[in-house]
Amino acid sequence: MPDDNYLVRSPLLDPEQRILGYKLAWQKKEDLTGAAGLAKLVSGGALPGTVFLQGNPLVLPASARQAMAGQNTVWVLEHEALSEADYPALAALREEGFGLALRGVDPAFVQANEALLRLMTHLEVHGDVLRLTEVSHHVTQHHPAVSVLAGQSAHWADFEACAARGIPVFFEALCRSPRTMSASGALNSQATLILQMMQLVQENADVPQLEKLLKSDAVLSYKLFRYINSASFGIKVEIQSLRHAVAMVGYSPLFRWLSLRLAMASTVSFSPALVQAAMVRGRLLELLGQGLLSRKESDDLFVVGMFSLLGPMLGVPVSKVLNQIALPDAIVQALLGREGKYGPFMLLAEACEHEDGCAADLADALFLTAVRVNNAHLSALAWAQSTKF
Repeated sequence: MPDDNYLVRSPLLDPEQRILGYKLAWQKKEDLTGAAGLAKLVSGGALPGTVFLQGNPLVLPASARQAMAGQNTVWVLEHEALSEADYPALAALREEGFGLALRGVDPAFVQANEALLRLMTHLEVHGDVLRLTEVSHHVTQHHPAVSVLAGQSAHWADFEACAARGIPVFFEALCRSPRTMSASGALNSQATLILQMMQLVQENADVPQLEKLLKSDAVLSYKLFRYINSASFGIKVEIQSLRHAVAMVGYSPLFRWLSLRLAMASTVSFSPALVQAAMVRGRLLELLGQGLLSRKESDDLFVVGMFSLLGPMLGVPVSKVLNQIALPDAIVQALLGREGKYGPFMLLAEACEHEDGCAADLADALFLTAVRVNNAHLSALAWAQSTKF
C-alpha cells in the first residue's frame, strides 16, 4: 500500500437505511497496487460487516488471499478488464469464499454474458432507474442467487427510488446530500430533554439534578441502564441507579452516551445510516486525536464528529442545536466553520468519505501518515458497526 494513498468508503444501504457494509477504495485510482494495499489493510483486522474491495484480486498471490476473511469480502471488478481466460481464476476465488461483483453493467451486457454472471455474487448498476429495473428483472429470472446493487447514488431521491424497488444502494454522498428540514425548525421533545441533560453534565451538576430530569423519561432511563449494564461496557456490578452509574463511570462516558442518543432522537426522519456515519466520524476523530491532543480534547473530537451530522439527522440546522447547549468554543468553531483546533480533523474525516477528497494534504498538515489514518478509519468503521445503543 503506497504511503500517500488514503482509504475512501461508500456505505451500502438497504431500503430501511441500514448499512449492510462498505465499498472500500483508494482516492488515487491510478495506483496499480490497489488490490494488494486493500488486501493488506483488511487482513487480520475487524471488518465492518461485508466489505466490497474495489480492485483486481487476480494480481494477488495466494498467500495474500488466504490471510483475508473471504466470507466477508466481495471483490468489485471492472468488466472491461476481464476476458474468458480469467474465468477459471474467478471460479477459484469463489471456491476460496470470496464474493465477486461486476461494476457498471447494463441490460445488454448481462444478457450477453451469462457464463460470467454465473460466477458473480453481485452486480453493481449505474445509471437511471429504468436500467436498474431491467437488469434486476433479468437477474431475478435467470440468476436468482445474484444480488443487484445500485451504484453511486448522489441524492436521497435516487435512494428512495431504489428503495421502493427493494434494491440496496451504494450511497457515496450520504453525508453530503441535504435532507428535508423540519417545517417548524424546532427540536422534538426527546432531543430537547437530552440536550438539557447534556448541559447539566457539562456543568458537572449534582447527581440529584440529573436523576430528576432522567426520571421524566422512562424509556431514556431504561436505555441508559441497559447500556451501562451491557457486557461491552465492562462493569461487573449491576448498576441500578443513576447515582451509582455516575460513581462507577463518571460524567464523560455519560456525556458520550447522551450524544449518541441525541443522534437517534429524530421522530420523523430517523436514518440508521446517518447515525452510523456520525458514529464513524466521532470515533475516527477521536482516534486521530490520540497522541496528538490531550484525553479531554480527544473526547471533544468524538463530540465534534457526532454533532457534525445532527442537522440532517434531526431535521433542524445544527445552529439550532448549539443554541441549547453550551459547548467549548473549539467544538463550536469546528461544527460551524470547520475552523479552530478541531477544524482540520473534521475536514480530514470528511475527505475520507468521497473519492474527490484531499485526504493526503489534510493529513500532512496534521503530521499524520496514511497508514495511521487508514487504520483509524477501518477501526472506526468496525466500532460503529458493532456498537449497539
